[in-house]
Amino acid sequence: MFGLKKKRREESREKFLRAIDERGSHIVHLSHNDLDAAGSDAVHRLRYGDIFTIWSSVGRFPGNLATVAGREGRGDTISISDLGYNSQIPGMLRTAKRNGWKIEWRDHHRWSDKEKEEIAALADYLRIDTSICATGVVAGDLMPGDKTSAEIARVVCDYDLWKHEDPRSSVLDCLLSGKFSNKEIEKIYRGISKEKEEDIKKSLQKSKIYEGRYRIAFAPMYGYPSETAHAIRDIKKTDIEVIVSDNGKFSIRSAVPISHLIAREFGGGGHPPAAGGKFDYLVEVAEKIDPSDKKI
Repeated sequence: MFGLKKKRREESREKFLRAIDERGSHIVHLSHNDLDAAGSDAVHRLRYGDIFTIWSSVGRFPGNLATVAGREGRGDTISISDLGYNSQIPGMLRTAKRNGWKIEWRDHHRWSDKEKEEIAALADYLRIDTSICATGVVAGDLMPGDKTSAEIARVVCDYDLWKHEDPRSSVLDCLLSGKFSNKEIEKIYRGISKEKEEDIKKSLQKSKIYEGRYRIAFAPMYGYPSETAHAIRDIKKTDIEVIVSDNGKFSIRSAVPISHLIAREFGGGGHPPAAGGKFDYLVEVAEKIDPSDKKI
């Protein structure tokens, strides 16, 4: 069994390498694997047409970048979006430059001045703007003045920055065409909404509150971490919400701007009001939390 899995991994890697080497596009877009990344990718496609996209979790980002950096660049561009600084990255960028790649990086996470200076010296272009989502950064750079890109950015930023001011951010689809609703989408959305409400209700029932300097909620993740955290804050009047999956991954939201600092301590990252990471052990939150606890 182990030998078969290893063989499949090797075959998958070889297929990945061939795809990079045989790419038809001059743009390799390396982005996160969430909605903001999808918005960033949509704007890239509006600008360049066909591109080669690699979706990366925060943990897989260095490995994926190393793989691309090690291949022949031929003057093409590695465009990074919605992914923050990592101490392993500078060495990979040097390798990429030696192999003929151009490097562009657009992000909206918090970087230190030292990190910005280090990457700016290696990349062909770097822009960090924490006031908007990554899609907004990409749209402003690649498609300035374009109405469709601006609308995509507006809706994605509303969702990603947890503003919830634009009702369209609840129904996100058809990004490339700039259309945000039709009958089929609305039908699918109704089903998703019902499932979401049930998942949030389960998390609320099993949430546990800790009182201290801040009122903190821990709850199991059944899906929809942002919406779950939002509901917990509304109902439980909490300052910080930590939504934990059964494999140790967690999503954190905070009224005080500290989510990204906490997440970094656990190998993750994100924004001051919203971030994520992973505990180094398995947790069974759903089984351990008693919904009848008087603290809830």
